[in-house]
Amino acid sequence: MNILLAAAEINPFAKGGGMADVTSYLCIEWGDMGHDVIGVLPGYKSIDKAAYGLRKTDISFEVPMGFGKETATVYSGSFPNSDARIFLIGHDEFFDEEYVYGDRNEDEDDDRRFLFFCKAVPELCKAINFSPDIVNCHDYHTSFIMPILKAQYKNEPLFANTGTVFTIHNLSYQGVYDKYRVMDFTGLKHKEFEVGSWFEHEGKVNFMKTGIMYADRILTVSPTYAEEIKEPYYSEGMQDAINSRLRDITGVLNGVNYRVWNPSIDTYLSKKYDSNSLEIKEELKLEYLRGAGIPEKMCTLPLISFVSRLTEQKGLDILENKLSKLLNTNKFILAVLGEGQEKYEDLVIEAKNLFPENVILQLNYSDREAHKLIAASDFLLMPSKYEPCGLTQMYALKYGTIPIVRATGGLADTISNYSAEKGTGNGISFPHYNRDELEASIRRAIDLYKSKDHIEKVRLNGMAENHSSRRCAKGYLEVFKEVLDDKG
Repeated sequence: MNILLAAAEINPFAKGGGMADVTSYLCIEWGDMGHDVIGVLPGYKSIDKAAYGLRKTDISFEVPMGFGKETATVYSGSFPNSDARIFLIGHDEFFDEEYVYGDRNEDEDDDRRFLFFCKAVPELCKAINFSPDIVNCHDYHTSFIMPILKAQYKNEPLFANTGTVFTIHNLSYQGVYDKYRVMDFTGLKHKEFEVGSWFEHEGKVNFMKTGIMYADRILTVSPTYAEEIKEPYYSEGMQDAINSRLRDITGVLNGVNYRVWNPSIDTYLSKKYDSNSLEIKEELKLEYLRGAGIPEKMCTLPLISFVSRLTEQKGLDILENKLSKLLNTNKFILAVLGEGQEKYEDLVIEAKNLFPENVILQLNYSDREAHKLIAASDFLLMPSKYEPCGLTQMYALKYGTIPIVRATGGLADTISNYSAEKGTGNGISFPHYNRDELEASIRRAIDLYKSKDHIEKVRLNGMAENHSSRRCAKGYLEVFKEVLDDKG
């Protein structure tokens, strides 16, 4: 089938978070399975076009925006080692950013930037004569592609049989903007916006609600998250919209691109290993700790890593009051890799200052360091308040690193408590979001580390699992086929 995937970030061209990895491997996997795939991405200034072999085409077209028009330019190329194609839609003013998002969150001008992108996607299809069977839109930035297709391109033969699928990566980021400004930019009539309409939520245009209401089908990035968002606690105010589409929501668990995240071929590691050579993992741990300046006497302690954005969602608020108490026991080393909210960056900086021999801190995230740290670690800490899916815990499993997680969303779908009696399970999981259960789980990990037989068993259980990106891509295709079948 002809598949168009539209997203605000696609790896390796532009990355703001885990969504970039998912959108990338989906395009590559579908292409490898014989489908005609194009990924469409804003042409951010920060993308090194020459490095990825992206060339500027002679394609340009006008996009009506409010009372004027803006010109879109187009770059094209292919995904590395894949037949799947990538197109960048350029505009010097809108995408002249070093970050994927204007201020790394919901910038005051992101409505205009991403509406331009949404309106340009159908025009790109016309320019390259691509008739999509499915348009797969990812998160709120691309949601307006769907109503624009339905309202403004319904008589275009190119889109006569096109189905739309909206993927929700994180319901908490919704794109909430002024109704008059947005409706003017879209070219949709103001009368389309009224209280209770598919665009409206609490008097504003809500991009997330728009995607939920206009898509033929809705995907979430894990089965448990698909169930959780039906509840007020997880629905982020979208409960009414979600409940109106219950039969159209499916959870497909994200996967891992094992061509990138695999310790047996990982180019970032000084030594490769697999389940038959776990002694090399121990060598990598020692190498990492020495490189970080940890005293030799401390290198026999378990290494627990936290590789994530430093935000409340990731569990930093329940870790906050326990961190000093836990580190004061001098029974483990904590390595933190990531950046985020100032208050939580200050928290880990203070921990580093108070316990310099027990804390390794790097506030500038990099893929290279993530690979090296996950390979070196004994445990990975993910005590999330909510987690639509999470990828890092699945990376950790492949690397023989034991996840410590709060059972929510994709963490509940992928991590099961280790049973010493049965020898089953691949990690440590706690059900309730509170400080005491988090502390107990970390202490359990430290105790587990003392038993070589048990810790090796948990590692091997995790490394034997298959959470491949191919499995995830096939799950999407099943939903795509259902959409096309419904269209007859």
